[in-house]
Amino acid sequence: MKTMQIRILNGRTIAAREGESVYKTLKDNGVYLVASCGGKGVCGKCRVKILEGAGRIESSGKLRKRDIEENFVLACRTFPEADLLIEIPEESKLVIGDKIAAGKSRNLLEYLHSVEPLLSPMVRHVSLSLDPPTLENPVSDLERLKRALADRGLEGMRFSHGFLVPLARALREAGWKVSLSFAEDMQAVSLSPADKGTRYGIAVDIGTTTVVVYFIDCTDGSLVDVGVTYNSQMRYGDDVITRIVHATEGGGLQELRNAVVEDINDIIKPIMEKNNIIRDDIHSVVISGNTTMAHLFWGLDPATIREEPYIPTLNAFPRWKAGVAKLKVNHLAPVYTLPCVGSYVGGDIVSGVLASRLHKNAEIALFMDIGTNGEIAVGNNEWLITAACSMGPCFEGSGIRHGMRATDGAIESVRLDPRSFEPTLGVIGDSAPSGICGSGMIDAISELFFAGVIDQKGKFSRDLTTDRLKMGEEGPEYILHRGDLRDIVLTEADIENVIRAKAALYAGVSVLLKEVGLSLDIVERIYIAGGFGNYLNIDKAIMIGMLPDLPKEKFSFIGNTSIAGAYLCLLSEKMRKEAEEIAHKMTYVELSVLRGFMDEYMSALFLPHTDIGLFPSVKDLYHKDR
Repeated sequence: MKTMQIRILNGRTIAAREGESVYKTLKDNGVYLVASCGGKGVCGKCRVKILEGAGRIESSGKLRKRDIEENFVLACRTFPEADLLIEIPEESKLVIGDKIAAGKSRNLLEYLHSVEPLLSPMVRHVSLSLDPPTLENPVSDLERLKRALADRGLEGMRFSHGFLVPLARALREAGWKVSLSFAEDMQAVSLSPADKGTRYGIAVDIGTTTVVVYFIDCTDGSLVDVGVTYNSQMRYGDDVITRIVHATEGGGLQELRNAVVEDINDIIKPIMEKNNIIRDDIHSVVISGNTTMAHLFWGLDPATIREEPYIPTLNAFPRWKAGVAKLKVNHLAPVYTLPCVGSYVGGDIVSGVLASRLHKNAEIALFMDIGTNGEIAVGNNEWLITAACSMGPCFEGSGIRHGMRATDGAIESVRLDPRSFEPTLGVIGDSAPSGICGSGMIDAISELFFAGVIDQKGKFSRDLTTDRLKMGEEGPEYILHRGDLRDIVLTEADIENVIRAKAALYAGVSVLLKEVGLSLDIVERIYIAGGFGNYLNIDKAIMIGMLPDLPKEKFSFIGNTSIAGAYLCLLSEKMRKEAEEIAHKMTYVELSVLRGFMDEYMSALFLPHTDIGLFPSVKDLYHKDR
C-alpha cells in the first residue's frame, strides 16, 4: 500500500495511507475537524485548503464556487494521491483536549469538595436487585421495579414512554440486577446493569464566538475530556443583534438553533469515540450562555430581546430533556440552563459570579467577562449590579485578518525593538505561528503605539523606514511573521476593531460604577474572565486603555468562568441553588439607555484615552519615551 504524507501548514506532518480520506487520516492522528455529517460529505464543514500536492476529490458538497477556485476541498471526500500540504481554517478546527482546562477543573473540584464534601449531580442512582418473574409471581416488569424502589424508600418515581420502551429487554439482559438513574424531580432516566458504575455529564458554554464542552465523570467529578469549536452561528452574524435579526426578520430561528446544537454534537461524538462511551451513559447536561444564546439553543423567539423595553421570553428555564434539545446523549437526560438576568446579561455571567465567589465576599469587586460581549458585574455579598456592552469577536480571533483562538500556534505575546521595529514573538505551544490571539493583539498594539509605529488613533505612521510595514490590499499593515507561503500581519482595520472593543469595555465599567456612585479606587478586586485571560498581560492591557489603571495586585485572571460555573452546577445541588440566588439578587442596567455611555465610549476610542490623566502610569511612560 502506498504511503504518503500530509503536512499541515505551520503544524505537524502525518503519514497518510492510500485510500483513506484526509479527514480520517487527520482524525486518526488526533487532529479533529468539524463534521456534523460524520464525514459523509453533506455538511460542508470540514473545509481544508490544498496548497501543494494532489488528491482525488469525490465530491465538493456544499462548497461555494469561490471556495473551489481557491483550492478548498472537503477533507472527508478528498483522498491523497501524493504528498499534500494543507491549511486548516480556524473555523474548521475542532479542538479536543486542553491541558489548561484540565488543571482548572482540578481546582474547581477541590473547591467544590471544600463547600460540599459529597457530589450531588442532577441525576442520582440506586442499585436494585429484582426477583425474576415466575408463574407463581406474574407481576409486570414495571410493577416489579416499583416494588424494588419502594423497598429502598423511593416512591413516586415517574416513568416516561421513552424509558419504558426498552425496559423488558434491559431487565433481562442485566439478570434483574440493575442500576436505576433518576433526576431530582423523580423522573426515571435510564436503566443499566448494576456493575456498570460510570455515569457522565456534559457542561457546555455557548459563547457568541466559541462553544466549549467539558465531558465529566459524574461519579467522581473528574474531567474526562474537553472540546472547543467556533460557534457555527457566526456564518449568520458576528454578534447577537445580527443573529436576532436573522432569526426573526430572516426566518432563520431553526437554522441558528440547529447550528449550535450540531456544534455541541460535533464535539461530543469524537470524545465518546475516543473514550469508548455510549450516548445513553451521558445522563445530565448543563448549558451556560448569554440570554440570546440560551434562547436560540432552545428555539425560543429572541425578537423582544432587542426591542425596547428589552424583555426576553424567560430568564428562568425549565429542566427540559436532552431529546427536546436534540442533543445526542441519553434522550431523557435533564438539561439545566443557567438562569439569565436580563436581555444582555445571561447565565454565563451568573456562572462567572458563582465561580469567582464575588457574591460571598465583603470586599467590593469588579467582574469583567471579556468576549464578544463585554459583561460587567460590580458588588459584594450584599448587593450586585450588572450590565453588558457589545465588543465584537476580535479578542476571540474573529474579524481579525489572521486572528485565532488561544490555542497552539497562536502568537500570544509580542515585543518590539523601538529602533529596528523588529518583533520578538511568543507562540503558544512553541510551534510556528499560525495566527494571533487576543492577548497577542493587545501586546502588539501597545508595542506599536509606544514605538511610534501607530498613533493614538491606531493609524500607521507613513514616514518610518522599515520593511515590516507594507501596503496591503486593504491598506497599510505590519508584518508580525514572515512565512514560507504567507505572512501573518496586523492591519489598520484589525487595530481599529481592537480599539472599538476596548473602548466599549472601558466605557461600560466607567458608566456602571458611576451609576452606583463609586469610583475605581474603591474597587478592591478585579476578576477578569474570558478564554484568552490565561495569556493576557495586564500592563499592556492598561497601556491601550482596555483595563483601568489600578495596582497590578488587584487583578485576578479566572479563565472561562462560564464553563466553570456550568461544571459546578453539573455536580452540585448547592451550586445550582446559589446560581438561582445570584440571578435573583442582580440588578440589571441597560447601558444603551444610560446618559453618558456614548460620551464615555467616544472618549475611549484613543490609545489609551482622550484623557490620558485617567492612566497616570501610561502617561508617565508615554512622555518618558517621547
